[in-house]
Amino acid sequence: MPGIEKLPIEETLEDSPQTRSLLGVFEEDTAAMSNYCTQLYQAMQRIYDAQNELSAATHLTSRLLKEYDKQRFPLGGDDEVMSSTLQQFAKVIDELSSCHAVLSTQLADAMMFPITQFKERDLKEILTLKEVFQISSDDHDVAINRFSRLSKRRDNDKLRAEAVEDVYTSRKKQHQTMMHYFCSLNTLQYKKKTALLEPLLGYMQAQISFFKLGSENLTQQWEDFLGTIGTSVQNVRREMEEEVGQMQLTIQEMERSCDPLYAPCDPDPAHSPVCRNLTRKQGYLHIRNKTGLVSSSWERQYFFTQGGNLMQQARGEVAGGLVTDLDNCSVMAVDSDDRRFCFQVTSFDGKKVVTLQAESRRDCEEWISTINNISKRIYLSENAEELAARVNQSALEAVTPSPSFQQRHESMRPSSKGRVGRASSISSVGSEPSPALSVLSLDALVAPETPIQFDIISPVSEENSGQSKTASQTGRRSNPFGESGDGTSEDSEDSILHQLFIVRFLGSMEVRSAESADVISETMRQILAARAIHNIFRMTESHLLVTCDCLKLIDPQTQVTRLRFPLSSVLQCSSHQDNKRLFGFVLSSPAGGRSESRSVCYIFESNNDGEKICDSIGLAKQIAFHSEMDRKAVEKRKEHDKAKEKQQEELSKQRQIEKDLEEQSRLIAASSRPPNPPAADGQFLVLSNSQSEDSDAGEEGKKKGESEA
Repeated sequence: MPGIEKLPIEETLEDSPQTRSLLGVFEEDTAAMSNYCTQLYQAMQRIYDAQNELSAATHLTSRLLKEYDKQRFPLGGDDEVMSSTLQQFAKVIDELSSCHAVLSTQLADAMMFPITQFKERDLKEILTLKEVFQISSDDHDVAINRFSRLSKRRDNDKLRAEAVEDVYTSRKKQHQTMMHYFCSLNTLQYKKKTALLEPLLGYMQAQISFFKLGSENLTQQWEDFLGTIGTSVQNVRREMEEEVGQMQLTIQEMERSCDPLYAPCDPDPAHSPVCRNLTRKQGYLHIRNKTGLVSSSWERQYFFTQGGNLMQQARGEVAGGLVTDLDNCSVMAVDSDDRRFCFQVTSFDGKKVVTLQAESRRDCEEWISTINNISKRIYLSENAEELAARVNQSALEAVTPSPSFQQRHESMRPSSKGRVGRASSISSVGSEPSPALSVLSLDALVAPETPIQFDIISPVSEENSGQSKTASQTGRRSNPFGESGDGTSEDSEDSILHQLFIVRFLGSMEVRSAESADVISETMRQILAARAIHNIFRMTESHLLVTCDCLKLIDPQTQVTRLRFPLSSVLQCSSHQDNKRLFGFVLSSPAGGRSESRSVCYIFESNNDGEKICDSIGLAKQIAFHSEMDRKAVEKRKEHDKAKEKQQEELSKQRQIEKDLEEQSRLIAASSRPPNPPAADGQFLVLSNSQSEDSDAGEEGKKKGESEA
């Protein structure tokens, strides 16, 4: 290493221009070194930050690999081989993360600390001494100038002594500061070499230590493991390439075979005939939705059949929604003014009509044949295709468009007896007994051939005609929600008991024996069995309000009363023995137009214990019973008070009549009595005692006769 230049400290007192010139060279070198050291410090700081980031990223990678088992992947989440392999990698990467953490610590101690000390301590010390030296040099120049300006003529000992003292002090301070400044600059020539070499030495030693730790951790066993994993990756890649090749071949075959199906027009009937033996079908159809009184819009949805139901599902939805019940429905092709290939599905009761459009005539005929087969309950039999072949002729007749849909619908509509209790759009029992339901043993508790209602129908549809007739007679507008405007919604505000429960309606059916304790359990069994057979899972959720007057089923969204059951018509209520969430009650309702009444059993499912709801209904009946007894007692007391008041009024009237008759009799007696002639001396004649008594007796007899009359 060549010799190091130095500033001559011996020449600091002389402070010659050569010394100042040499000092300027050292100061320029110090400034260049400071700039270079700052750049080197920034570069090493980036290395240190990158190493810390690498250590943190490696640790995060290891942690994520360990949490692979906790992830819930929809596909391939139970691959044990993949899980164990990732656990092995997590172990190795965790060890590497520890090595990176050790390397970060060594870099902080051996690389960053020396250069930081040189930058923050040595270079700042040089800058501070430079400023102090500049100040002392300026003070010395001022003192010399002041001493030089002393007058020769006016020699003042005091001023001369002060000038001499200032020169002495400033020169001493400048000399001392200059010596320390020169010493620091000379020392800096050595420190700048060590400040550059020590961080690099520490960096290399830290890297060597890191690689030694890595070689110790990555043994031959890990090399074999990595070789095995590499082979597995190659095998997977080869399987992927084979699978991609097979998929490409499949795509080419599908493109060739499906080319005629891309066009929306009907394909060649010879190559793709209409299949009329289907009991399940799915595909995209257009459904007509009413947007006004006369306007409508068409919407494209994905439709599929599920059991005896027609379902629809929009893109992005997880599950489909019910469109209509296909049991005992009628279907036929119809002519539409603005669309082709349309067909119409009408429910068994004629209350719901759905108009759909297919893409082609073949698709339309297959949908009509499939819905016809489902409406005949062919899907419930074992040999569905054989039974479907028998009804192909009727399906072909329904394919031909016919404008007389109303006549056909009236001819296919079931009788009025079959419609009693069929108010639901999802019915499981039709006019003909189902083959699947024929195996169910109907107990004497339930009437045979009893239809089951699976949905809640507002009484608006049943009483719409009656309300419109009443509204036309009285001149009042009918409520479209089925609620009367005479305060029926306020009949429970004065009730003592108000309890609200969240329930879901399972079904209802007419029962024969309403007083039996097993009628509710038997009804539960039949309704649950019918739901399971027909794959009916949708349940209408409502709020059951229990009061002392009635039971109300309220729509949770619109707060409209769907059904209202008077509490007096509830015959019994109980829950299921095993599943306490199921409960039901038997309701006595008049059979429309007949003198006798019928009993209907309603079955519900609750979120809480069904026994609590039954206890609440029982408590409401007890409160209603005691309230009725109190009301009767109050009415009896009122009647007694009214009778007593009436008797008092009659007595007072009789007394008044007696007083009036007595007054009239006195007036009559006074008017019929002859006037007494005056005496001679001017005094009146006085009747004798016997005469007055006779007149009183006559008046009493007359009054008695009048009172008797």
